Amino acid sequence: MGPPLRRLAERLSRGVLLRRRLPREFQRLPLYVTPEAGLRHWAGLAGVDRHLLHMARELVRPGAVVWDVGANVGLFAFSAAARAGPSGMVVAIEPDVWLAHLMDRSSREINRKKIPAAPVRVLCASISAELRVSELEIAERARAANHLAGISGSTQTGGFRHRQPTLSVPLDSLLDFFPAPSVLKIDVEAHEVQVLRGAVRLIDSARPVIWCEVDPKNAEEVSNLLHEKNYQLFGAASVPHLPIARAWWNTLAIPTQNAA
Repeated sequence: MGPPLRRLAERLSRGVLLRRRLPREFQRLPLYVTPEAGLRHWAGLAGVDRHLLHMARELVRPGAVVWDVGANVGLFAFSAAARAGPSGMVVAIEPDVWLAHLMDRSSREINRKKIPAAPVRVLCASISAELRVSELEIAERARAANHLAGISGSTQTGGFRHRQPTLSVPLDSLLDFFPAPSVLKIDVEAHEVQVLRGAVRLIDSARPVIWCEVDPKNAEEVSNLLHEKNYQLFGAASVPHLPIARAWWNTLAIPTQNAA
C-alpha cells in the first residue's frame, strides 16, 4: 500500500471499532480493537503481531501476575490472561483513553461470559519515574505510536493530532494496589528509562522477568540499569534467545539466578 493510500486508510480507520477473537490456544477470548491502533487490525488478530503472542506463550504460566505497561488494545494483556488462568491476574496500563476504553470493554465481556481467564484490570495512566501530570501526544498515524510530550517517540507517528492530559505514576506506587508481577512487559515509545527508574522497589522485591522495547538511544542506560539490578539480557527476537551485553530493540531481561 503506497503512502497516499495508506494515509487515506488511516483516516478512514478513525473511530472504527472491531470485535475480534484471539487464536484458539488463547481461549478465543473476545477482543475489541481499532485499526486506528494499526491497519493490520482490519485483517484479524492472528497476523497482527505474532511475536506478542509468542512471548505470551513463552513467558506466562498458570497463576502468573502480569503487568503490561503500554498495553495498546491489549493483545499481549489478554493473551497473558488466557495463559495465566483464573488464579492469575493481568494489569493492563495504557494512557490513551480510547484504547483503555476498548480494553475495559473486552475485559467486561470476558467476565460476563465467565471465561476461565485471569481478570484484566485496566489502568488508564502513564508510567514514569515520579508522580506528575503529563501530556500524551496522539499520533497522526497509528495510535500504537502515541508517546508522552517531550519524548521523541517513533518515526511512525506522522506528527500528532492533539494532546491528552494523563497522570504519570511510578510503577513502585502500584505495588500498594496490585499484586507484584512475575512478568513485566514495557512498550512505551522511548520512555523506558523513566519507567525503570520508577520501578526500583518492584525490581528488587519481585524480581520479575522483564520484556522491554528499547529505543537505540536508550540502550546503554537501560543496559546499565538492568545489569546493576543483576539481570542477564537476551535478544527477545532471536530463537533461541541470544545472551547480549547491550539491550536490543526487543530485549528480554531475566534475573541472573533464573537465567541458567
